[in-house]
Amino acid sequence: MSLSSELGSLSSSLEEITRRIAALADELVGGPDDAVGAALVEVERSLRSGGRRLDRLRKDLRP
Repeated sequence: MSLSSELGSLSSSLEEITRRIAALADELVGGPDDAVGAALVEVERSLRSGGRRLDRLRKDLRP
């Protein structure tokens, strides 16, 4: 598998994990586990930032 393909696969996996964390955070924010929800929102932001960096890297690798 090429490096670009591997990074693409990782990017897709990261997007799915980010969506799942966002959904869980949405369920928890405003409820009894609000602090956990808020922490998950921070995790989501970090993952989205990492995903953007990964996408830029993939673009930079293309000929």
